[in-house]
Amino acid sequence: MKILVPVKRVLDAYVPARVKPDHSGVVLDNVKMSMNPFCEIAVEAAIRLKEAGQAAEVILVSAGPAKSQDVIRTGLAMGADRGILIQSDDDLQPLAVAKLLKAVVEKEGTNLVLMGKQAIDGDNNQTGQMLSALLGWAQATFCSKLELAGETLKATREVDGGLEHLDLNLPAVVTVDLRLNEPRYATLPNIMKAKKKPLETIAPADLGVDVAPRFKTLKVTPPADRAAGVKVGSAAELVEKLRSEAKVI
Repeated sequence: MKILVPVKRVLDAYVPARVKPDHSGVVLDNVKMSMNPFCEIAVEAAIRLKEAGQAAEVILVSAGPAKSQDVIRTGLAMGADRGILIQSDDDLQPLAVAKLLKAVVEKEGTNLVLMGKQAIDGDNNQTGQMLSALLGWAQATFCSKLELAGETLKATREVDGGLEHLDLNLPAVVTVDLRLNEPRYATLPNIMKAKKKPLETIAPADLGVDVAPRFKTLKVTPPADRAAGVKVGSAAELVEKLRSEAKVI
């Protein structure tokens, strides 16, 4: 079985996001970029399945600028076998990425896609669901536990009411949540080995996919500054302010 794991290069989770002066987007120049945290969890899940003898190959794929090779190399250092970069300097929207992934799935003959539930830059949470619909495959989202038994994937997913247990027949698309695992750190020897692992670069046109945007971002603004707190002298004064000023009771 081949497992395909999409990975995305995003602003590092520990770097504060700053909006550009013209409000056209977030500043990404000269800031630390890294693999999307949810993608790291998906890579770890795929590698564990391979280590358990349940998968023959783990293939990473990223769609974005040439610098996205960095996150693929990180995944290769973790233990994935090879990578594919769909190089594009356009701002790829979820539907375009789903179409690109569909083309890669059909080209590579994979029957399981493991991916993060969302990317921390756009927080769209759409690509996995769109990919499942385009392929006509089963899907399980927000998974916090996975178990593969032959051609059946047992998934535990987090929902508002608690946990939901699903049995999926492969092929399937699975999006993973934070509590699935703790991603491993890439060791120095593995980082060196990753430099020799195959990484193919292709263009969206090579896959016959139209990546033209379907919507336009008009303006990006930072959240409003938090107002200063107010000290109160008693519980009664607090209740009065909550009632008359905050109007929450």
